[in-house]
Amino acid sequence: MKNKVLLLAMAGMLMASLLLSGCTAGKETTTAKPETGKEAETVEPISLKYAFFAPAGTFPAVQMEKWAEEVEKRTNGKVKVETFPGGTLLGAKNMYDGVLQGVADIGLSCPSYEPGRFPLLSLVDLPVSFPNAKVASLVLWDLVQEFQPESLKDFKVVTVFATEPAYIQSVSPVRNLDDIKGMELRTPGTGVPVLEALGAAPVGMPQSEVSQALQTGAIEGYVSSREVLKDLKYAEKVKYVTDYPTFVISFAALMNKDVWNSLPADVQKVIDDLGREMALWTGEYLDEHVKEAVDWAIKEQGVQIVTLSPEEKAKWDAELASLQDEAVEKLEAQGLPAREFMDRLYELRDKYSKEYQ
Repeated sequence: MKNKVLLLAMAGMLMASLLLSGCTAGKETTTAKPETGKEAETVEPISLKYAFFAPAGTFPAVQMEKWAEEVEKRTNGKVKVETFPGGTLLGAKNMYDGVLQGVADIGLSCPSYEPGRFPLLSLVDLPVSFPNAKVASLVLWDLVQEFQPESLKDFKVVTVFATEPAYIQSVSPVRNLDDIKGMELRTPGTGVPVLEALGAAPVGMPQSEVSQALQTGAIEGYVSSREVLKDLKYAEKVKYVTDYPTFVISFAALMNKDVWNSLPADVQKVIDDLGREMALWTGEYLDEHVKEAVDWAIKEQGVQIVTLSPEEKAKWDAELASLQDEAVEKLEAQGLPAREFMDRLYELRDKYSKEYQ
């Protein structure tokens, strides 16, 4: 009996083993393994379109490329910046509206090209005797940060900078107000009231026509920052530079506010960190470029620097002082803090002039 029970038990165990084996037969037994054959998911870089109206070789466009390079490097490729110089995406007349409309994410232009739109910033472009582009650029940056102009509220300010002051560069020497009286000089719009106050006859024309106009005598010179002596070979035609700094031209790189708000915090920090840094870098770049151009013009083309006597300089200063007073009074009447802005401008100019003269 005992043997029979033992045999039955063994038979049951064998049957259970066979049933268990039958249940697992045909099933693939797997173990958790890393999916080494599957490529990691890639994240597309953030793409930013950056537009500028002038050609690639100009100093603001050089700044644009430098900024793009730094953003891509400092975000480890998380951001890709497409640059569009030479008006290939937006021109000077529609740059900032194009940014608001989303045609470009960032636009670089001159606020003075849109009269009345950026009233406080227009004060920086008055003849306030900045010594160089570096000082003008840092002053402009600080003023924008401190006053937060209402006209910029719809944009994110990426950076701002300025040219060196414009100088009279002429075929015949300008040593006094009598010499400049009635002289036909090409100037951007910013310089028209300056030249009129000094007694000259301002002429508006595209930069592309200046060389021919000098050749034919249609103009007797122009007012500009001095890198054009070499860059545009104007030193072959003008032989005198009057050492009297007049107005600068400001530039502002502005970003679409919605685009800014959509960026990750770490990308925003990179852009913020670059703001003042690029103002300084651009000013230094232009000042060094101007020095090279002036040295070349003097050594290779015989250009002469005309220095005003202290008495003559005082006369020029007096003629231009009224422009500042009129501009400040006009903006104060509009409820803008123009006087405070102007006073701070001079404080910053003097501060940075001591550091970077």
